[in-house]
Amino acid sequence: MNSKKDFLPYIASVCYAIIFGLSFLFSKKALNHSSPFELLSYRFLVGFIFMSLLILFKVVTVNYNNKNLKPLFLVALAQPVLYFIFETYGLKFSSSSQAGIMIALIPICVTIAAIYFLNEKSNIFQWMFIVLSVAGVILITVYNGSSNSSNSVLGTFLLLGAVISASVFNILSRKVSARFSSFEITYFMMGIAALTFNFLSLFTHLVNGTLTNYFAPLKSKDFLISIFYLGLLSSVVAFFLVNYSLSKLEASKSVIFTNLSTIVSIVAGVVFLKEKFYTYHIIGSLLILGGIWGTNYMNISKQKEKNILSKGEESYAADKN
Repeated sequence: MNSKKDFLPYIASVCYAIIFGLSFLFSKKALNHSSPFELLSYRFLVGFIFMSLLILFKVVTVNYNNKNLKPLFLVALAQPVLYFIFETYGLKFSSSSQAGIMIALIPICVTIAAIYFLNEKSNIFQWMFIVLSVAGVILITVYNGSSNSSNSVLGTFLLLGAVISASVFNILSRKVSARFSSFEITYFMMGIAALTFNFLSLFTHLVNGTLTNYFAPLKSKDFLISIFYLGLLSSVVAFFLVNYSLSKLEASKSVIFTNLSTIVSIVAGVVFLKEKFYTYHIIGSLLILGGIWGTNYMNISKQKEKNILSKGEESYAADKN
C-alpha cells in the first residue's frame, strides 16, 4: 500500500456495511406502514429518481452506447430483484435465526464462486478468517433466535435462493466493472429494481382491489424518513460503494465486510431501540472483526510484497540503463 487511494476500497467497504447495518432499523419502521413489496417499490423508485436527477443536471454522466447491456440485466436481476424476493419470502417461511445463518454463508459461497469464475486465489489462512467471521454472525444469530420458531423446507430453499443470488451478483458485478463505471452499474440496478417492484406492488393491489391504497404509506412521516434513508443511502450510496469495492478488491475480500453490518445493527438496536446487549454479542462481534481484519490483512500483505518486488525490478532496470 503506497498511496491513500489504495485504502479507498476498504473505506468504501466499511461505509457500505455501516449503511446496510442501519437499514434494518429504518426497514422495521417502514414496515409498520407498508407491505414488503410497497417498501421495496418506493425504496428503489426514490433511488432511481435521485440518480436520474444527477444525470439530468450533469453532475455525473453515464454511457451505455454500443455496450452489451445483457450482463447488467443479469447483475440487476441477481440483486436487488431476486435477492430481495427470495429473502422476503424466505423470512416468511422460516425463523429469523435460520435466515441469519443462511445469509451469513454468502461470503463463503462468493469465495468458492470467485475461485472458479474469477480465478481468484485464497490461501488456507484467508479461509480460516472468512470462516471465523461467518462463525461470529452465526453465533449472534443463533442466540438471538428463538428455538420455538418454526422452519420449513420451503423457507430453506428460498433463503438458499437469496444466498445464490447474492453470490452471483458479487461475481457478475466484479466482471462487468471492467466495462462499466460503478455509477453506471448502480443506476442500471436501481432502474430495473424500481420497475420490477413497482409492477409487483401495483399488481398485488389490483388483485386485492386496493389500488387506492398504493399511496397510503406516504401519509406517515416515519415511512417517508425511512424511505429516503433506504432509497438514497441504503440503495444508491451503499450499492455504489459495493460496486466500487468489487471493482477494486477481489470478491472474497469485499463481501466479507457485509458481516460488519451485523455489528452495526446490534449497536443501532441498543442505542435507538433500547435492546439488550449480551456477552454473546461481544464474542460474536470480536469473531466478525477478527475475521474481516485477517481476511484483508493477508490481501494487504500480499499487495505490499508485489509493490516491493515491482519497485525492485524498476530500480534494477533503471540502474542497468
